Amino acid sequence: MTVNQILSTKGREVYSIVSTITVFEALRVMGEKNIGAILVIEDGALKGILSERDYARKIVLKDKSSKKTPVSEIMESDVVTVKPSDNLDYCMELMSKRRIRHLPVIENGNIIGLVSIGDVVKSIIEVQKETIKHLDSYISQ
Repeated sequence: MTVNQILSTKGREVYSIVSTITVFEALRVMGEKNIGAILVIEDGALKGILSERDYARKIVLKDKSSKKTPVSEIMESDVVTVKPSDNLDYCMELMSKRRIRHLPVIENGNIIGLVSIGDVVKSIIEVQKETIKHLDSYISQ
């Protein structure tokens, strides 16, 4: 299974913010959209990603103010991305090695979606269920 297959099931909607807004404003958007991470896009280019983990570790634990701190101060600017043709094993390897939970999907320089660790795990489970079903059917013959 590929990233493109995940996006065709989950959808390609991408939410984004700019780096100059406050962390508090970004969290408000994330709460409204019920998402755990949001892309930072400026002039059509991916500049970073902000996650709830960034907030917890870089604001709360350092006793900073989310209403005064701009997103640019805590966002992850070294964003790991994938292509629609990448497979799930590659995504899991990236997420495990880099200890990340979200992968923006880039095609021809454009952001076309975002996959989370939950999306990848859910898809892997579906593939395994199908494999078990086929093996069970084969054994039963």
